[in-house]
Amino acid sequence: MAKISCPQCQQQVDSQAITCPYCRTTLKAYGHPGITLHRAAKGTYLCDTCTYHADDSCTFPQRPYAKDCTLYQNMAERKAQIEEQLTSNSFDTSIKIWMKRNQALILVLGLLLICLVIVLLTS
Repeated sequence: MAKISCPQCQQQVDSQAITCPYCRTTLKAYGHPGITLHRAAKGTYLCDTCTYHADDSCTFPQRPYAKDCTLYQNMAERKAQIEEQLTSNSFDTSIKIWMKRNQALILVLGLLLICLVIVLLTS
């Protein structure tokens, strides 16, 4: 059973818990036990560092003063993920992506090659 630390009392609680059994702090969104409820530190707002607030695509009614949100995405973490993906794209990765996107073309070329081999062997 995975454990997480409660943001309020710092006690270890089950990762699927909706509220902390020690201090009753809400840990997950009601009705969505699999979705994390992100909370702002005291004296701050989540919107200040959220990707959706920065690109003006947020429709949350508490914006720009949200203290908790289920859709929060940290700008710095997202930027780091994108940079990591860009730097890890090697030639091998590019080939794998191309092959995945063009499976039908590869299948047709493979069938044509088999037909060509059969024709050459029977003649």
